[in-house]
Formats: sequence, structure tokens, C-alpha cells
Amino acid sequence: MGRVAFVFPGQGSQRVGMGADLTKHWPYLIDTYYGPADEILGFPLSRQCWEGPAEALRDMRITQPAVLLTSVVTLDLLRGQGVVPDAVAGHSLGEFGALVCAGVLEWRDALRLVRVRGELMTSVTEQVPGKMAAVVGLTLDQVEELCGRAAADTGEVVEIANHNDVTQVVISGRIGAVDRLVDLVRDAGADRVVVLEIGGPAHCSLMGGIEEEFAAALDDVEFRDPAVPMYSGSGGEPVTSAARAREFLRRQLTGRVLWTDTVRRMAADGVDRFVEVGPGKVLSRLCGRLAPGATTYRTNDAHQVKLTVGAVLPGEGTERHERESR
Repeated sequence: MGRVAFVFPGQGSQRVGMGADLTKHWPYLIDTYYGPADEILGFPLSRQCWEGPAEALRDMRITQPAVLLTSVVTLDLLRGQGVVPDAVAGHSLGEFGALVCAGVLEWRDALRLVRVRGELMTSVTEQVPGKMAAVVGLTLDQVEELCGRAAADTGEVVEIANHNDVTQVVISGRIGAVDRLVDLVRDAGADRVVVLEIGGPAHCSLMGGIEEEFAAALDDVEFRDPAVPMYSGSGGEPVTSAARAREFLRRQLTGRVLWTDTVRRMAADGVDRFVEVGPGKVLSRLCGRLAPGATTYRTNDAHQVKLTVGAVLPGEGTERHERESR
């Protein structure tokens, strides 16, 4: 049997009610994570995760801590049942969860950092309104060419943000340029174009003005060398040291998420089981398509957590999980 990778989702995976089901089955999570998180941030993040409203969860200052916290509590549940990874990776914001899993960051420090990250990204959006859209059915090269045309037509920034799958590319930029690109990709025969509820133009040069300030926040936090092999979402490069982890987080504000390369690199290194750790199910679908021989698992509610534990630890896992939940 091959290796198990934990993959951590980013923005877009948030949903009202995330984590609530987990706390009903494992109440210790409230005092261990949700209560401390509320105190650290100074606002009721737990209630916003469980009750919403959805509009609040679209605010990057809330989205980012909410997704991270849900991944952290899910990680605790998996570890508590003996499910541990041979490798980890995170998609954009998800790299913070992966770093917690790998022992590079303490979860409280990661929570503070993503709060700062969300605040800084929001400040850019307030000054430079932008958005993101997913293009399905065209290749990376095709979308790259059309980005150039849209930028020339509008005089505004529009760039590749994520290469999520062979024919799923996310673009980011100024509103006018993104709107122009949407028209161009539809004319070019894209199967589908979806404007994302991200809240701003992530992973493009428009975020360049906040890199220095975020780098200062990173320097104030202790980073440790990874205790588990970790792959950066920026192309699958290995995260081999504390310094390298810090640098990847700084660069990802303006850099592309090359998830296609990341998953393929993990599969080439023997990963054949991917566990999506957190509220979403997008990454498990992407991993299944990018590594067709692999098995994928979700953990977005208590039922899925139990199924995953039972599958990854046949026999013992489900029985132990049931005992813990009583």
C-alpha cells in the first residue's frame, strides 16, 4: 500500500455550519479550539462558523480564520484516531493548515497570521476592486493567451491565479479585465465560467503592495522545520526548512497556485490516498482527477470523518471512533 497525504483546502470551501456537526460528536473541541480561537481573535468566530450568515463568511477577515480553524479541529480528530499522513500539502490558504500538520506552525500562531492575511488582502480589495473566476474546459496556455488579450483590451490587470486541474484555471484581476476575459473564454469555447465568492483578486500582482507588511508578520512568529514531508502548493516544491516555509507563504500572495503540479508530484512520490482535511470537498475531487489511480477521502462532517478513519485504518478505526463519540 502507498502513502497517505493530507490536503488542506483554502478559500471557497467555507459554508455556514462548518464544524458544528463535529462539536456535537466531540464536544471537547469547543473548549480546546473554538473558545480559545474566539479569545485570540476578539470576535465570535465559532458562532460565525456554525451559524453564519453566509455574507460574513465571504469576508476574507473571517473566511480565512474560519477555514483554518475547521481544518485544525478536523486534523485533531484524525490524529486522535491514529490517522496520520506521510505527506501534506495545502491549496493557497490551506498551506497554513498543512504547516500546522507538519509541525512548522503552532495552530494559534497560524490563526493569528491568517487573520492578518485576510485583513491585508481586504485592504487591497477596498482600494483596487477585483474578483476571480474559474474557467473550465480550456488549457492553461489558452487562458494565458486570453489574459493577455483582456489586459490589452482594458488596460487593467488580469492574470492566472490557480492551475487546479488540466482544464480548470482560475483567473484574478481588476473587475473590468476579468469581465472582459469571461467574454473571451466563452467565445473560445470554455465549457463553463464561474465567478468565485472569494472577495478579492488573490494570487496576482495586485497583492504586491502588502507583501512587505505580511512578511513582517511572518517574521514575528516562530517557524520550525517540517516534521512531515510537505509539498508547496506553488508547484509541488518540497518545503524543507522553516525559512523555506516562511518564504513560500510570503510569495503566495502574488504567486500562482499550481495544484496540478503539486498533486502529480505527490502521486509520483508514491501517494495513492488523499484525505481532504477541513470543510470542503473540492480538493478530493481534484486529486481524484489528477491522480486517477488514487483513493480520496473527505472529512467535512462527522459521518465523513468516521468513514475516512474506518477506511484508512480498516477494522480498528471505525470501532475506536464510535467509542470516542459516545
